[in-house]
Amino acid sequence: MGLKVAKFGGSSVADGFQLAKMRDIIQSDPDRRYIIVSASGKRFPGDNKITDLLYLCLSQIRNNISYDQVFQVISDRFNAIKIKLGLNIDLDSLFDEIHDNINNGASEDYVVSRGEFITANIVSAYLGYDFVDTQNLIKFDRRGRVMMEETNKLLAEELKKHDRAVIPGFYGSDAQTGNVKVFSRGGSDVTGALVARAVGADIYENWTDVSGFLMADPRIVKDPEPIHNISYMELRELSYMGASVLHEDAVYPVMLAGIPINIKNTNKPEDPGTIITSEHDPADKRVITGIAGNKDFTVVAIYKNGLNREKGFVRRLLSITEDNDISFEHIPTGIDTVSIVISNDEIDGKLDDFIEDIENQLKPNWVKVSHDISLIATVGAGMSRRAGVSARLFSALAAEDINIRMIDQGSSEMNIIIGVENADFEKAVRAIYEAFEEISPTKTEA
Repeated sequence: MGLKVAKFGGSSVADGFQLAKMRDIIQSDPDRRYIIVSASGKRFPGDNKITDLLYLCLSQIRNNISYDQVFQVISDRFNAIKIKLGLNIDLDSLFDEIHDNINNGASEDYVVSRGEFITANIVSAYLGYDFVDTQNLIKFDRRGRVMMEETNKLLAEELKKHDRAVIPGFYGSDAQTGNVKVFSRGGSDVTGALVARAVGADIYENWTDVSGFLMADPRIVKDPEPIHNISYMELRELSYMGASVLHEDAVYPVMLAGIPINIKNTNKPEDPGTIITSEHDPADKRVITGIAGNKDFTVVAIYKNGLNREKGFVRRLLSITEDNDISFEHIPTGIDTVSIVISNDEIDGKLDDFIEDIENQLKPNWVKVSHDISLIATVGAGMSRRAGVSARLFSALAAEDINIRMIDQGSSEMNIIIGVENADFEKAVRAIYEAFEEISPTKTEA
């Protein structure tokens, strides 16, 4: 099929047994030439991820407690993998260097990135591939954003020198200082996407412990249908609203290059997984692609008579959110009303000052605050081509006696977002899924 970049998540590199599966997958296709790895994850329920243990080391240092015992647990786990796989690699020297750097005041980003660093060294030795460090190849600006074009150039120039390579995910460096800088979240997914773009991959494979996306969370909906094909835009909408297979920022680099993504299961490599492409397939007759959501939002509703005629009202509202260091999720509007939807974590400890600033600067008739709201997104490129989608959705919720607290539809007509009480979240997701499952092509054909 052409050049493949493959990223393996923490569960895929958790121990020697999983690494053997990974090697079989890679060796089954010589086109898999560039491999990105996360830090070793949980081996079983109740186990600790390596990255969490590194954070624990930092916590003990801050509390003037010796971290040596936790550090020994980390090194023992990696050495157990080395012994299991019969590798000839000097891990002790790597751990001595890391230990010395920590004692000499290494940054938090350096410490927590060492899980990926060690894992990648082990995998490169196991596969016989070159190890290529990302510290000097992925650059972040002063605001912690990836410098896309500079990073693409650096990665492309370096990887031309390596026919096959293993690359640690999760980190790069600050462009000003050269010090290690980690991604805020989803870093290994993003690293894989950056590498895929830089080498001009024909496909970016993302190997994890699930066989792609499902139409809904299986913890809420029993046996939801798999999603075999999805567009980048649909994926971003679902990922943003809580679908956790792939971080939404990992889509952007490959979207720029038009590279398909294939979500695959390391434990079931024969499963087709989910293919993510630039455009929605016009032959796909599905009305909706998926449903995703999150709990725990606060909605601040502002009413002011004649608001629609007051120029600059929303601009001033956004300035107030910025002044209070608050990020928002949505801003549904009406003729005399505007609501701002904010994560509870984002508004925690800031709500009173935020409301006071709104009242003082915007002079509304009233401000109403609603707590414990859940947002649910129903996403599908086919929604705009099918009459009655909204009616079906709202009828399904009404039949379950679910009160809708907010409605917002994106300009792309690709999603409908509703707000419901936290207590109604699971029931609402099930109601929406069942309403559209009835008219899905697979059900109709059956």
